[in-house]
Amino acid sequence: MPAVLESLKALVAIESGSRDLEGLERIAALVAGRLAAAGMAVQTLPAQAPSFNPQLKGAKVGPMVMARKAGTGKRRVLLIAHMDTVYPRGMGARQPFRVEGDRAYGLGISDDKGGVALILHTVELLERMRFTDYAELAALINGDEEIGSAGSAQTITRLGREYDAVFSFEGGGFERDMVRLATGSIASVALRVKGKASHAGAAPERGRNALVEMAHQVLKTRGFGEDDKGLTINWTVATAGQVRNVIPADAVAHADVRALDDADLDRLEARLRQAIKDKLIPDTEVTLEFTRGRPAFRANAASRVLAQHARAIFKEMGLPLEIRDRASGGGTDAAYAGIDPKGGVLESFGLRGFGAHSGDEYVFISSIAPRLALAARMVMDVGSGKLDW
Repeated sequence: MPAVLESLKALVAIESGSRDLEGLERIAALVAGRLAAAGMAVQTLPAQAPSFNPQLKGAKVGPMVMARKAGTGKRRVLLIAHMDTVYPRGMGARQPFRVEGDRAYGLGISDDKGGVALILHTVELLERMRFTDYAELAALINGDEEIGSAGSAQTITRLGREYDAVFSFEGGGFERDMVRLATGSIASVALRVKGKASHAGAAPERGRNALVEMAHQVLKTRGFGEDDKGLTINWTVATAGQVRNVIPADAVAHADVRALDDADLDRLEARLRQAIKDKLIPDTEVTLEFTRGRPAFRANAASRVLAQHARAIFKEMGLPLEIRDRASGGGTDAAYAGIDPKGGVLESFGLRGFGAHSGDEYVFISSIAPRLALAARMVMDVGSGKLDW
């Protein structure tokens, strides 16, 4: 535990927001150096969003650290996590690394620097044990997960087709330890309104207020989620106008959409497109961009075998492990690895903790030892061919 805590302190000390390329280069260098010191062949790969990405439009994003080590065993195992966070530069001073009781706090420590630390120590532990009874052990740490893995998604999907097992190190639960067999899909909505400007005091009736029309559409559609299906739409960002005394001619609102099933996104998009036909203010133009991001992750038979084996390992330690087979909350890169997997994909190998994206994140120190033991044993048992599926 002390060694992992030191790693967490070093990782948290480097601010690495998804658009902070300098910070991401620094943390990538730290991760690459550690993996190389543990005997792995390491590459730091540049990454770029595709030109058709509506937000990033071909922009350079954080790099990927890819590490490999050949062994003498039967199966290839890949460990994945991400080193980018949602926080802008400067927020690190508000939540430096600190320990209070069983909690270790730090910006991004739960999502996902705890996962990165566990991968580093899993690789180092196996190296000290001189365990190489796997066909190959690999790790991929990407730097753009929080912006949809725009530059790394294709790589993760390809690797999912090549490796017999992929373990993703997102957080491992809060009140109880878990692994996940399902994650949700993500989409974004951009609602744009074109109106007509006019003097707000002298001639407001000559204008067509884009802000008011946007508000009408947002209020009308805010209830389009379906709680029983895990489908949510939350309007999160809006802008309109530039000065107080002009009726705004333009307005835009953005929404975050989550679903447990990709088909639910199709239904929601159709419902939104129908809804915007009903306008409050005549002669305004309302358009909608519905962009699908990370798909839903659904487990296959191999994933279920891996989950049951993980539970058995925890049982050996006298600990319970929940297998969560219904998606909740956000999507993860396990979905890309699971698009066309060679074997099994399993999510939530990270530390148990809380507060992702809140600016007040922590992990439970007591989860370090069992989680490290779990990761190492899963690599050993899968790599050696002990499991069948």
